Amino acid sequence: MSDADDTPETRMARLLLALRSQGVTDAKVLTAIETTPRQLFTQELFKDRAFEDSALPIACGQTISQPFIVGLMSQALKIDRRDRVLEIGTGSGYQTAILSRLARLVYTVERYRTLMKEAEGRFRELGLTNIITRFGDGGEGWPEQAPFDRIMVTAAAPGEPKALLAQLKPTGILVAPIGKGPVQTLRRYTGDGQGGFEVEDLIDVRFVPLLEGVAKEL
Repeated sequence: MSDADDTPETRMARLLLALRSQGVTDAKVLTAIETTPRQLFTQELFKDRAFEDSALPIACGQTISQPFIVGLMSQALKIDRRDRVLEIGTGSGYQTAILSRLARLVYTVERYRTLMKEAEGRFRELGLTNIITRFGDGGEGWPEQAPFDRIMVTAAAPGEPKALLAQLKPTGILVAPIGKGPVQTLRRYTGDGQGGFEVEDLIDVRFVPLLEGVAKEL
């Protein structure tokens, strides 16, 4: 392939093809990924890898998830355009931006002030006005804005995230990586309308752990 053929459009097309082959088939999710420039959310050193289906380092020792995981988790939430979504772990803001193209409102909590400020700048650059950010402890959720239609957790909870499940609507959906080791289980909780949940294990994943409190210096 010549350099002239290796344009952002062709690289995005290859990425979308790879996502479809792995089971990300929701048209709305694929369109959200296609219209969100991942290179904007990556560090300068890794911008040439923005269209790869791989996780990449960002500031504060965190990562931007691989597009497959972003697509899979977004698809697993079954978001309706009228939904209010809570995201735990803003990170680079890439997953947040994808959610904002699917939902009515996205509330996102980040424990690193540096990451939050950088993500807010990217949201402004993209004209995303339906995102509300909060610097805080993600494990506590956002009780003042609960209940939510959907909740996504982008860091590994050691066990069932009871505080977050309590902020979900009776028939809402929460998707989170669960586990203490280097490999966790991506789990979907679907409310049964009576206070209980249907629990489904989706795939094995690798996420940074969900930490208590906020970072004091970053």
